[in-house]
Amino acid sequence: MAAADEVLATLKTSGVHQFGVRINHAGDYPKKLRDARHPVEMLYYQGAWELTETRSIAVVGSRKASEDGQQRAAQIAKGLVERDFTVVSGLAEGIDRAAHTAAFACGGRTIAVIGTPLGQFYPKANRDLQLRIAAEQLLISQVPVLRYGKQNPNLNRLFFPERNVTMSALTEGTVIVEAGETSGTLTQARAALHQGRKLFILDSCFTRGDLTWPARFAAEGAIRVRKMDDIWAALE
Repeated sequence: MAAADEVLATLKTSGVHQFGVRINHAGDYPKKLRDARHPVEMLYYQGAWELTETRSIAVVGSRKASEDGQQRAAQIAKGLVERDFTVVSGLAEGIDRAAHTAAFACGGRTIAVIGTPLGQFYPKANRDLQLRIAAEQLLISQVPVLRYGKQNPNLNRLFFPERNVTMSALTEGTVIVEAGETSGTLTQARAALHQGRKLFILDSCFTRGDLTWPARFAAEGAIRVRKMDDIWAALE
């Protein structure tokens, strides 16, 4: 009880007054999350939990995305909304922000899976977007509130790739718009293949001479997307 009280106090101090939790092997914990190699024991959330039951696709990629990449992410998000999919991403800069924003612009649904506790904002520039998703859509965090505040801040970086694994498990598939050779996005690519989810990689990633990962994942079953219909055909 003391730990629970401390969690409540910490979240309240961060401005989080209403939230829910989901616990592995209990009631409303999504069965599809158990496809993760190490399912998260507890999730915190704000917003409409029922969005986890909708058909959803993750749209992810580089934080320092190109203008073309951000436009492609928005185009994909728009197409998903038009086909009644929920757009899932990680609320980072670049591709993630473009995907969430486009989903809102089209009047669609979006879920953000963040790498910080509820009430923390990274990057700070996405604060307003995070608050809007929490209020109108669904915001999920698997980050232990007390551990995050007490451990070495450098270790907290590990929560970002861990949340990519959860993001993949929540969805039918992941679309990688663009990503470098060492991008955390590749954690999600590996997770998607391991979990039996579809992995889509845009053709623009394959045509970059400085990247080896697209061909590697294609050899393992990823779908090369030359036109948007390649995504829609695979989802049907």
